[in-house]
Amino acid sequence: MSDPAVRVDTTSQVPPYEQVRAQLAALIRTGRLIEGERLPTVRQLAADLDLAPGTVARAYRELEAARLIRTRRGAGTRVAALPSGQRAHDADQLITLARDFSSAARALGADTDDILTAVRDALAPEGPTPSSAAAGSKAGGPKTAKASARSRT
Repeated sequence: MSDPAVRVDTTSQVPPYEQVRAQLAALIRTGRLIEGERLPTVRQLAADLDLAPGTVARAYRELEAARLIRTRRGAGTRVAALPSGQRAHDADQLITLARDFSSAARALGADTDDILTAVRDALAPEGPTPSSAAAGSKAGGPKTAKASARSRT
């Protein structure tokens, strides 16, 4: 599996800490980041995303409050075990993920039709339709960082 990436769009109206929190939460809840996997340090992720360390620290605090990650001195920040009920299809979880996505999409200027088209394209096995793929991204652009830490020796 390739390392999941976190992206921050500095042109978005969604605060950067919320973008980081929502994306990491989604990666954890969907199993792309697994229990025990080590996350980058606050300073490393902040540097990778060109954000202030306090921004990433806030995202990590909120993820800890939601019991999705845990931080231990000397052991770093790691993905926490999800309660068994959260691994199965959970309508409340699905609504939360949809709200996170639609909130970020609206901050980019997308209307309801754009959002629904994007979701349909993401679910389509053959990929996006030519017309929706041509609806390019805004300039200014997102910054990307790997969500799992690189091993250091």
